This record gives sequence, C-alpha cells and structure tokens, in this order.
Amino acid sequence: MSGPAMLCLALLPFALGHYLSCLLRTVNAVLAPQLVDTAALTPGDLGLLTSAYFLAFALAQLPVGVALDRFGPRRVQVPMLLLAAAGTFAFASGTGFAQLLAARTVMGLGLAGCFMAAVKAIAMWVAPERMPSVQGYLIAAGGLGAASSTLPVTLFLQHADWRALFVVLALCCVGVALLVLLLAPAQPAAPRQAFGMADLAEVFRHPAFRETASLVLVPHAVFFGIQGLWIGRWLTDAGRCSEQDVAWLLSIGMAAVIFGAIAVGTVTEWAGRRGAEPITVAGIGVALFVAVQCGFVVAWQPAASPASFSYCAMLSVLFALVGTVTGIEYTIVARALPPALAGRAATCLNLLIFTGAFLVQAGFGLVVDLWPPDAAQRYPAAAYRAAFLLLVMLQLPGIVRFFRRRRRPLLANPVESPL
Repeated sequence: MSGPAMLCLALLPFALGHYLSCLLRTVNAVLAPQLVDTAALTPGDLGLLTSAYFLAFALAQLPVGVALDRFGPRRVQVPMLLLAAAGTFAFASGTGFAQLLAARTVMGLGLAGCFMAAVKAIAMWVAPERMPSVQGYLIAAGGLGAASSTLPVTLFLQHADWRALFVVLALCCVGVALLVLLLAPAQPAAPRQAFGMADLAEVFRHPAFRETASLVLVPHAVFFGIQGLWIGRWLTDAGRCSEQDVAWLLSIGMAAVIFGAIAVGTVTEWAGRRGAEPITVAGIGVALFVAVQCGFVVAWQPAASPASFSYCAMLSVLFALVGTVTGIEYTIVARALPPALAGRAATCLNLLIFTGAFLVQAGFGLVVDLWPPDAAQRYPAAAYRAAFLLLVMLQLPGIVRFFRRRRRPLLANPVESPL
C-alpha cells in the first residue's frame, strides 16, 4: 500500500474517531455553565460528571486491547462507535445529574478504543522511524477535535441549544463508524489469547515502560484532566474572563495543542538523528510543563485589567502547548515493546492515564469546592492555587527520580536503562 493510500484508508478513519473522542472529552469545558444551570451542579458534581468519561475509558482499556490485538482496529471500532452514538444521544436527552452521569459513562465506553485503534493501525502499517511524526499527526487530530469543542461550539450555541449539539455529535459517531467499516483495511484474526497476569507482567516489567510511566504518567493525567474542564473554569472564576473570552482562549489553546503535537514528533525525530533518546525529550518537556503549572500556583488575584488578562491568556495557552509533550510516552513504549504487544501496551498506558485523569478531574473539583463561591457563583483564586499546588507536588517526585537516574553511570544499574 502506497504512503498516501495508507494515510487515507488506514489512518484517516481512525484519526476521525480520535477527533470525535477528544471533542466529546473536552466539550464540557465550554458547556459547563449550561450544564450547571440544567442540573444545579456544584464544582464537585461537575468534576465527577465530566471525569466519568475518563473512568469509563480506564475500565475499557484491557478488554479493548485484547480485542485490538486479536481482531484488528476495524472490527473493534465499528461497534464501539455505535455504542458511543447511543451514549451521546442519551446525554442529549438527560435532565438530572444521574441521567447525565450514566450517559456520559456510556459515551466514554464507546469512545475508549479510538486512540488505541489508531495506535494499533500505526504499529501495523507505519515504519518504526516514521512513528513519532505520524503519531504527532494523530495527536494533532485529537487537538483539532478539542479545538472544535471551544469556539465552534460557542458559535453553534448561538443558533441551537446544547442538546441539539449532542444529537449532531451522535450522528457524527455513526458517520465515522461507517467510514471505518468501508475504508479501513481488515486484519486477519489472530489466534485467541487471554490477557492474563503474565501479559500484564511482561508489559509492566519492561524497563522502557517503567521509566516512561514513572516520568510521564502523572503529568499526562494532569494535562487531560485539567485541559478538558478546569482551565476554562479557572479563566472564568479566577481570571474573571467572559464566556466569549474563555471560548477564544480555549480555541487558541487547542490550536497550540495541534502545533505542539506536531512539534513534539518533529523534535523527537530530530533529536533521535543526533543520538538523543525520546525519553530525554520527555524529561525536558515534562519539567517545562510543571514549571508552567507553577505559574498558576503563584498567580495573584487577577483584576479586570489588560495585564492580568494577558497573564491568564499566556498561562492557559502555555499549559496546552507544553502539555502535549506528555503524548510522547506512546511513541516510546510502541518502539520499545514487541509489535505483538502494541495494542496491550497502549491499553496498559491508557488504563493508568485515564484512571489518573479521572482522579485529577474529580479531585480538583473537590478541592475547589472547599472554598465558598461569591454571589456570582465564582470560586476564589485561592481555591485554584491550592488545587494546582497539589498537582505540582504530585508530579515533582517523578521528575526528580528521572534526572537522578540519568546522572548515574549506565553500567551501575543496567536494569533501569530505558531502552
């Protein structure tokens, strides 16, 4: 199969699935005011409702990974996208917190295989030396989906309500399922294999997996959990930004995700040609990402002035731009483990990442909820500073361990060598 044909037939349908997955994952950042009004949600409720998507993702990872390795991405994606369409339709008709929570959980289950199916397709049809850049394009497609959940959604809401939006998105899930069915090449079924403790042990004991997870797992969970909901609320509550300003800044941030994803893949390949390992790129990038988060911790109480608005805008965009480096862990693990374990390795990563994102997104709301809101139902900047400080403290140990290991002579501890 030629390069252009491979991209159009093998990867494009799965990239569109990842696009929809990211759109639906982050759309609550813009819809939060409408959802709060519809179901009278507190910050804790809003965090739990939105993070249910991540919990459903986590629960589906291992069985989906087994299915991907045995049946291939096409046969797995079609029924799962149809399940996602059913959950999205149900969310459009939900009225109370419980109904919305159940529908979003089903939505998350249906979309849980989108990224993994694309990663599996890349592992099957892309040369190893091209994987960083192609996976960068895939992450960029997700960034485009997240970007579509910001200003375009705000413009849509000027002509229809949020329920109509979810009906349209449910129809899009059905459309992408048809594209996968019609365009994606089939994979011959592999022999039946149970995914037992031996498989888990083989993935988890691999040095590259251990070091990558130790360094990037928590920052990746923070990036997903915060970018998908709380950056928008921080801009509204602490930054005193209008809904229109929030939509614009989230759109710029998602454009930064697209640019950052492509840049990370390009930089990783450039560094590889000069002898630098992808894990080194990850270590530097994660350190920069945590430094950006420190900006949220030391932020003063913003006032309605151009200077404070610029500060908030800069932090929100930098968080999105630098946070894309966390996606490099899929490249590191996919290149280091045998191709036969590519699907299961991705699912192990996703199991940890999305469980962490669920805890981050729900826990951040519980921390903010410890402070009382003002008359306009805005929570104080101190609440957000405390929540971001907790996140920084959770990420620092992994960075310190990584740089301490890199300073040791490689022969002193060969088991800890990443590759």
